[in-house]
Amino acid sequence: MSPLRRRMIEDMTIRNLSSSTQQSYIYAIAKFSRHFGCSPDRLSLEQVRAYQLHLINQKRSWSHINQVACALRFFYGVTLGQTEAFERIVGGQKPDKLPLVLNAEEVARFLEAVPGLRNRIVLTTAYAAGLRVGEVARLKVASIDSKRMLIHIENGKGGRDRYAMLSPRLLKILRAYWKRVQPGLWLFPGQDPSGHVSTRAVQDACRAARRRARIGKPVTVHTLRHSFATHLLESGIDIRIIQVLLETTTYCPRTLDRRADLLPVPSPMRRDGAYHQALRLPRHQSGRHSAARRIGRLHSCMDDARIGCAA
Repeated sequence: MSPLRRRMIEDMTIRNLSSSTQQSYIYAIAKFSRHFGCSPDRLSLEQVRAYQLHLINQKRSWSHINQVACALRFFYGVTLGQTEAFERIVGGQKPDKLPLVLNAEEVARFLEAVPGLRNRIVLTTAYAAGLRVGEVARLKVASIDSKRMLIHIENGKGGRDRYAMLSPRLLKILRAYWKRVQPGLWLFPGQDPSGHVSTRAVQDACRAARRRARIGKPVTVHTLRHSFATHLLESGIDIRIIQVLLETTTYCPRTLDRRADLLPVPSPMRRDGAYHQALRLPRHQSGRHSAARRIGRLHSCMDDARIGCAA
């Protein structure tokens, strides 16, 4: 390892950047260096600008281009101490595109097609709680808080801990899975029982299920998270509540809803005194939804209304 790379890793470690962020930054700087065939500390900010234009001409996504800009800004501004880099290395405006989502029927087909018990429960949990792939893969048995009906997410996005919702029916599914598999520390162990399932294995299972279900859309675990939110919104759930469930910083105030079919859902508030939100379920989704019934047959202990509204 070169002294320059070691210095950059130390700078990132001091700032407590996550391991995935560190790997992404190192990879971006290495590619930048290989592009010019020169050590990056010998390249100027004008060459940084030329490299950004190169990525744009290569039709790389704006997410990738902006991530590279963040890595270059850190390398030049922090590791090399060139403070002007913070102003001169800029990112682009990311196009505001709507995410791909699965409808309720597609979710039912997808979960039916997931190969293997562990993978099916992993993806069902990701959909039922709106979790990211890294969050669901790293769940521990102790993360399931059945008394408070919450899922404790450790080291989530940005290294933050948080709570996600746990429905009673999902709890029954996880208990049945635990009795059958008897996992140790990790709720979803990998090939090595001492470690958790890899995110790559979960995504591979996702792709396999998409092919078996003959779904034309590209499906990832994050697609399930988008579907979770979109289906709730289509069901008439207040968007402020959905923001809280998906771990945004928006505070959801206490609201009153005196209409029928109220479902108490534990809201993963980031503040003390978390309380239950009353989510209204439309009548046509509280027992007569065909896709909900299909998922219910897939997991006989799953709550049809809960899955029917993509919770």
